[in-house]
This record gives sequence, C-alpha cells and structure tokens, in this order.
Amino acid sequence: MHLKKAIYWSIFWIALSLLFNVGVYYTEGHEKALEFFTGYLIEKVLSVDNLFVFLIIFKIFGVELKDQRRVLNWGIIGVIILRGILILIGAKLVHEFEWILLFFGAILIYTGFHVVFGEEKKIDPDKNIVVRLFKKLIPVTTQNAGGHHFFIRIDKKIYATTLFICLIVIETTDVVFAADSIPAIFAITTDPFIILSSNLMAVLGLRSLYFVLEELHTSFNYVKFGVGIVLVFVGIKMLISEFYKINTTLSFTIVISILIASVVFSLFKQNKSSV
Repeated sequence: MHLKKAIYWSIFWIALSLLFNVGVYYTEGHEKALEFFTGYLIEKVLSVDNLFVFLIIFKIFGVELKDQRRVLNWGIIGVIILRGILILIGAKLVHEFEWILLFFGAILIYTGFHVVFGEEKKIDPDKNIVVRLFKKLIPVTTQNAGGHHFFIRIDKKIYATTLFICLIVIETTDVVFAADSIPAIFAITTDPFIILSSNLMAVLGLRSLYFVLEELHTSFNYVKFGVGIVLVFVGIKMLISEFYKINTTLSFTIVISILIASVVFSLFKQNKSSV
C-alpha cells in the first residue's frame, strides 16, 4: 500500500472509531464515552508499538512489501479472535477475583519500566515454542521464499512456507503483547463492552497504519518511552484504586499528554538530527 493511500485509510479507521464513540456517548453517556476513548487511545498506541516489532519480524524473514499485506490481513483476523477470547477471560477473572487487578497493575509497572530502561528483546523464530511445535507436525520449506503462498505441494506432499512461519511468529508475538495491553484497559474500565469495542476499533486500522509506519518509523523513535510511562501510570492507578480512584477525565488527560509529549519530542529530535 502506497503511503498516501495508507494515510487515507488510517484517517478513515480513526474517524470511524470516533463516530462509534459518538454512538457510545448518546447511548451510554459521557462517562462511558470517555472510558471508550481513553481505552481506545491506550490500545491504539500499544498496537502501534507492536507494529514496530512486526517491521523487525518481516525483515528477519525477508518478506517483500506485497506479501506483508497478505500476512497482515490474516494476522489481524487472528489478533481480533485471540484478543476477544483473552478479554472475555480477563473480564470473568476480574468479576470473580477483584484482587487480580493488583496483579495486572504489577505486571504493567514492570513492563513499563522494562520498555523505558530495559534492552530490546531480540526476536529468534527458532526459539518460538509454537513454531517449534508446528515444525514437528508440518514440514517447512524455504523453496517458496519470497512467494505469496502459505502452503505448497512438493512431490505430492504439503509443506508450509517461511511466509506461514512468519504469520505464526506475528500471531504469537501479539499474544505476548496482549498480556500487557489488555490489563492496561482494565485500569480504565471493567465494562466488557467498552473493553472489547475499544480493542476491536484499535486493531481494525492496523494494516493501513503499518504501511504509514513502514515509511515514517524513524521519526517516532521516542514514542516507546511514552508507551512505557503510560503503562507505569495505569499500573499505579490499578494498585492504588482501593485507596484512591483517579477519575476517567484525569486519566485521559494524563495519558494523552504523555503520548503527545513523546511524539513531539521524537519529531523535535528527528528535526534536530537532520539539521
């Protein structure tokens, strides 16, 4: 997808999400609408952070741009299904065991500090447990490297291609990221409808947004620090919720201020380095 087209589609999906939020406002009220928008904002930014990792995965497998679009199509379908299942499980756990929010909060604080101060994890497909199990069931060939097929037939035998292994790595990587992003929205609301809808709307426009980031990712090097600070904030919000509740309006203001500051700082550093 060309950059101009990708930008138009990204704007379309964001506008659709805002329109959906208007519907939430008129049917559920101001508080729920603000919860949705805050949750959507957090999930969108965390999803964007995932896309930076997808860029690395595609480079590891040497996947061409025309084939990346196909992998993303199937990948996003899988993301929607897996996240839906995880959200429903998480909502059930929170309903039955309220103390689990403290556990979620601790995870988010740890993850936030790791994002800001830790080293970036190196992605090694050969160490991916799902990939290793899959290779024991289905043989994999590199014969179709660079091709657009997930499976091919060689001598009447079905082989998976490296493109399908790339899809598995993307799906399993997103499940790992979901362990951070899904607990984050429970700091904003425990309403399953708001959690599920904000996640869904955040994920729907990822394919077009990926191609925007593929062109512009070097301009947003410091956004990950903003993401880390947001995770720490929502983690603290969870831990102190029994003693002090930070209202949704203040939460939204803090989250959007952190994210805007990280984007502005990234662009400032980019412009300064190019002078």
